[in-house]
Amino acid sequence: MSSSLQCPDDPAPSMNVEAVLHMKEGVGETSYAKNSTLQMKSMDTVKSLVTESARDVYASLKPEKFTLADLGCSSGTNALGMVEEIVRSVAEVCRGSSPPPEFSVLLNDLPTNDFNTIFSRLPEFTGKLKADADADAGDDPMVFLSGVPGSFYGRLFPSKNVHFVCSFSSLHWLSQVPPGLLDETNGPVNKGKMFISSTSPPAVAAAYSRQFRRDFSLFLRSRAAEVVAGGRMVISMLGREGERHADRNTTLLWDLLSESFAALVSQGVVEQGKVDAYDAPFYAPSIGEIEEEVRRQGSFRMEVARAYEASLSGSGDARKDGRTVSMAVRAIQESMLGHHFGTEIVDALFAKYTELVTATMEREEVKSIQIGVVLTRL
Repeated sequence: MSSSLQCPDDPAPSMNVEAVLHMKEGVGETSYAKNSTLQMKSMDTVKSLVTESARDVYASLKPEKFTLADLGCSSGTNALGMVEEIVRSVAEVCRGSSPPPEFSVLLNDLPTNDFNTIFSRLPEFTGKLKADADADAGDDPMVFLSGVPGSFYGRLFPSKNVHFVCSFSSLHWLSQVPPGLLDETNGPVNKGKMFISSTSPPAVAAAYSRQFRRDFSLFLRSRAAEVVAGGRMVISMLGREGERHADRNTTLLWDLLSESFAALVSQGVVEQGKVDAYDAPFYAPSIGEIEEEVRRQGSFRMEVARAYEASLSGSGDARKDGRTVSMAVRAIQESMLGHHFGTEIVDALFAKYTELVTATMEREEVKSIQIGVVLTRL
């Protein structure tokens, strides 16, 4: 099978991820701002890693200006929630001994991100920090917030300028759909599926793994130029526990989305060829793959690498949990799905998807795997 595939250097399919991918904007019913509770829970899982690492960096370097960057910040309440925790934790280190540093906060996401929703929350954000300082009789931290549009698979900031980097639920998105998913006649080799599945040819997993290695290596090289010696990065992303690519925790929700499309095809709503031609720019790495790229790139020391298992069936109510998961997936993927299939199919697609996810949750517990990593710049 692999001999008939495109070589790894052949051009990828045409979707421009940087121009298309963004979380659903605004604060409406289907917006990311209203449907990001699962991401908030995953951030809470690694919150102690983030705050402890930020405190350690400040205590070690004692900069007058503490520059932190959130890569893939998205929009809504999650965008500033962890920044608030970082500022608060560093300010606590200073309490009673010295004024806190000035904070330069660099919020990064793709140019299509809804930065306006983030900035509209700035008064609430600064008000909370001031209230905390007043309650503890401390100095108000000075926080200077900036939006930095662009892909984190490349340079974003001046050299040796950043003390602390965090990124949540972002690095599992690739810079592009992997090359190597078409055969010698330009036909799709992963028909009926939009991600790695148990029925995918081995070359599909190889193409995705290869693209992740390229992207993550470029991410590390870019941050190595920007982060000061002794600075740290805390990264969390969806991943898998073992080396097997078709891990059920990783592939289940993708398989259910493929089944939802199959239902629309059977109803004549979507053409099968359109479904066969769609591949998601997503990859869930193992800890081993992350460790290998960190070692190969050589600019960071890995302090922590942990896998966290989380239940998506948190409330025990399959109907409620199914809708929560479906709406979260819609808020994340609607931009790409609408671009490829047309926005008119989205409501029907996610009505079916909600039905399938709910039915699955009635039979079994649905889980996800998150990987948390702490890296120190050498």
